[in-house]
Amino acid sequence: MPRPDVGGPGLLHALATLDHRDVDARELMDDPAADPAELERTFHRFGLVNRIVSRPAAVYEEWVRPRLGTTHRARLLDVGVGGGDLPYRILQLAARDGLRLEIVAIDPDERAVAAASRFATSGFRTRVATTADLVAEGETFDVVWSNHVLHHLGAAELGALLADTERLVAPGGIGVHGDIERSRGAYLGFWAATLPFAWNVLAGSFIRPDGLTSIRRSHTAPELARAIPRGWRVKRGFPSRLELVWGSEIPDE
Repeated sequence: MPRPDVGGPGLLHALATLDHRDVDARELMDDPAADPAELERTFHRFGLVNRIVSRPAAVYEEWVRPRLGTTHRARLLDVGVGGGDLPYRILQLAARDGLRLEIVAIDPDERAVAAASRFATSGFRTRVATTADLVAEGETFDVVWSNHVLHHLGAAELGALLADTERLVAPGGIGVHGDIERSRGAYLGFWAATLPFAWNVLAGSFIRPDGLTSIRRSHTAPELARAIPRGWRVKRGFPSRLELVWGSEIPDE
């Protein structure tokens, strides 16, 4: 039986090298030749991990709900839809509260959009597109949000995403890009928490090895603070979360 972290460094080596971003590490699911069955399992099991790691209810309460109402239909752009479970959960929470929300979820990878399309319903639309495409179309949104996208980006790509976000946020809206914060604690915590499930619930998916790779590729708060343009700020969250925030109505910490 293969090791559950196959393709990555050993635990001790990884922990010893986390002082710097491993920009050369590549996630298995990003490979165009990734096994379709394993990729599908990965998309479908994102929800199990994201409920804990990405905390969609917290995102909804802090960033989305304050901009919703019962008459005006607010618009949320989800950049990098992944498996679609997070934006769909936010849509469910808005419906629970009787608030009107429309979500457009985009990803340049048509495999991700195909997986997320299983959630397609009134108020939830998926597209193979980039933020640059939507800027060119003149789109605007009350909330522009992404989850676990930043660690995929180089410096130029990060700058382009943030510039596009500023153009896509409607007056009074907000842009929030959430990601992991790289640390030994985050790496060891994910390694240990997923180990009991590596040969059962997470078997046949990329979630465990790619999650560890994501942490190695992710930023620290000081690194992001040095990389972002004026008007943006870095906010720390739990567990081992970072959020880049931009907008005219930013809640106090």
